[in-house]
This record gives sequence, C-alpha cells and structure tokens, in this order.
Amino acid sequence: MPNRKSPGPSVKDAKTYEALRDEGASKEKAARIANAAANTSRSSVGRKGGEAGSYEDMTKDELLKRAREIGIEGRSSMTKSQLVSALRHH
Repeated sequence: MPNRKSPGPSVKDAKTYEALRDEGASKEKAARIANAAANTSRSSVGRKGGEAGSYEDMTKDELLKRAREIGIEGRSSMTKSQLVSALRHH
C-alpha cells in the first residue's frame, strides 16, 4: 500500500479493499466486496453467491441488460463472448 491514498470514508474495510486492489480488482468491485465483508464477516462473504446462472446460459439480450445495469461501456457493439468476459471482469 505504498503511496496510496485512503480509499475514502465510503469503504468500511480498508484492509480488504487494498488486498483486492493489489489483486487487480477495480475500485468499484473492491469497495463493494470490502463493504460486504464489513457488514458480515470476511469468511461469510466468500460463501455468498452461487445463485445466479452461468453467463453462457444467458441470451445476448439478457447479457446486454445486465451490462447496462452495471454500466459497462461499449456494450452495444460487443459480441456475446465479449459481454461475458466484460461482466466477469467488472
């Protein structure tokens, strides 16, 4: 964490946030996970999920809708495989 500014008051678990940023997560994703960890416990955050279906099972229209919801830019010109990749790495 050398030469990094504080993530700000909206991030509730700075240690988790910085670890995720070091692993390459976006600021938004790191903040979302860090705040979820602060609301429960770090170990229970990893057990959440698993309820959503696979992106490969979704139609391109469903993928476009999801990409629009989370604000992925350039989504209208992406192929289905590009949308799946963008959603996974957001």
